[in-house]
Amino acid sequence: MHAMPDAAQAPGPIPPAMGRLAYMTEPGSLEIREYELPELEQGTALLEVLQTNVCGSEVHIFQGKHPLFRCGGMGHEMVGRLIGLGAGLHTDSAGTPVKIGDRIVPVYAAVCGRCENCNRGVYNACLASYHHFAKTHLRPHFHGGTFATHYHVHADQPFYRVPENVSDAAASSANCALSQVLHGLDRAQLALGQTVVIQGAGGLGLSACAVARERGARVIVIDKLPARLETAKAFGAHHVINFDEVPELTDRVKRVQQLAGAEGADVVVEVTGVPAAFAEGVHYLRPEGVYVVMGNISQGQTTPFDPALVVRKSARIVGVNRYPPKYLHQAVAFLAGPGQAYPFDSLVDRSFKLDETKLAIDMSARREVQRATIFPNR
Repeated sequence: MHAMPDAAQAPGPIPPAMGRLAYMTEPGSLEIREYELPELEQGTALLEVLQTNVCGSEVHIFQGKHPLFRCGGMGHEMVGRLIGLGAGLHTDSAGTPVKIGDRIVPVYAAVCGRCENCNRGVYNACLASYHHFAKTHLRPHFHGGTFATHYHVHADQPFYRVPENVSDAAASSANCALSQVLHGLDRAQLALGQTVVIQGAGGLGLSACAVARERGARVIVIDKLPARLETAKAFGAHHVINFDEVPELTDRVKRVQQLAGAEGADVVVEVTGVPAAFAEGVHYLRPEGVYVVMGNISQGQTTPFDPALVVRKSARIVGVNRYPPKYLHQAVAFLAGPGQAYPFDSLVDRSFKLDETKLAIDMSARREVQRATIFPNR
C-alpha cells in the first residue's frame, strides 16, 4: 500500500489574481469591489495603476450632475505600469516599442476609427467614446475607471509610453488636463504675442498657463484663491487678478484691457466649471476674439447671458470636450521637454489610499485640496 502524499506538499490550483476598484453605486455612495484580473486578448494590455487623480469631472459625476452616468467605476486621470501585453502588441500608438515594466498613459475614451465622426477626423467625438467608460461591473471589470489597482487597455484605446524624465505625478495629469488644453488652445489658434485670459487656476488652468507661456502668449489668470494665483505665477502667468479683490466686473474688464494693452484679450479660456463664469468671459475678449469653454460640463445649469456681446464683438465661442488621441502624445512630449520648467509635480498636493477614495472626492469638492491623487496599490 502506497503512502498518501503530504497534503501540505501536494500541488493545488493556483488562485486567480485579484484586483480592487472603487464603484459608485449611486451618486454620493461608493464601495470597494474585488474582481479577478482579466486574461488579455490580442491588442490589449493590463496596467498596474501607479497613480490616479480626482478631476473636477469626478466631483460632478459623484454629485449626480452627469447626464449619463449614475453608477459605475470612476476615475480617468492616471499613469500605470505595464504588467501584461496581449498578442501582437509591441508598440504604443506612436510606434514606440513597449515592454513589461514600462509606464504608459492611455486615452480614457475609446476611438473606433469607423464612425461618422472618426471618418471626419473628429476623434474626440467618436460615437463609441463611452463604450467602456464606467462599466466596471462587466468583464473585464478593470476598464473605464482608474480608481482601481489595475486598468485594462482595450484595443480601441490609444496609449503612449511615458519618457523616463517625466515623474509619475506629472504624467498622471497628462491624459486629461494637459491634453485637453493643448487641444483647446489649438482650436483657438493661440499665436505668438497674443494675450490669453484664463478663468480658473485649477489643474486645467495651470496646464493652460504653461502651454500658453511656451507659445509666446501674454498670460493673465483670474481666480478667487490666493494660493492658486501664486501657483499660476509658477506656471507662467504674467499677471493674476484676484476675483475677490476686484469684485466688480467692469473693473476686472478694465484691468484686463490695461494688461493686454488693447480692447481685450485675443483668447479667453474658461476652466472654472461655474456657469456664471461663462457669461463673464465674453466681456474680456477683444473684437474678433475667441472664447474657449472647457470647464462647464454639467448639463442643466444655466446663467443669464447677453448674446449681443457675441454679435457686437464678432466673437467666436468654441466648446472643447475631450481631445483627439494625438494630444496625449503631445502632452507627454511637452512634459519631457519644455514642461520641465514648470512644477507639474505640484499639481497633486495630497495623496489617498484606494479605501479613501470617497474622502478624496469630498475634499476635492470642498476645494480643500488642489488636486487629490490616489495610490491604489499602497
